[in-house]
Amino acid sequence: QVQLAESGGGLVQAGASLRLACAFSGSSAVNRALAWFRRPPMRDREFVAAVSSDGRIYNADSMAGRFIVSRDNAKNTLYLQMNRLKPEDTAVYSCAARGFGGSDYSTQGSDYAYWGVGTQVTVSS
Repeated sequence: QVQLAESGGGLVQAGASLRLACAFSGSSAVNRALAWFRRPPMRDREFVAAVSSDGRIYNADSMAGRFIVSRDNAKNTLYLQMNRLKPEDTAVYSCAARGFGGSDYSTQGSDYAYWGVGTQVTVSS
């Protein structure tokens, strides 16, 4: 089992920055790939970024250059630095961990076995 807990969401104006954090714990969590997904209002879940257990990173093209994902295994924390936020970034942001043996990243939500409850990010224009 892996436990995940997001923090850092809030209401900001367009152009601002936020840093989300996801505290992870549990069985071999440091050996699993982790990812951020988001669900905008009235839309399907979207892949944001992922980090493999060895630190390789993959970003969604639409957010590359503005969003930066990182993980600190010593602190058991996954981060998402979000810069130059836009109203269309408004969503519930969730972190996810792959199942046992899943050390490589994936852009597919179905490849992740564990999810946090999410944190709301609202960007006003």
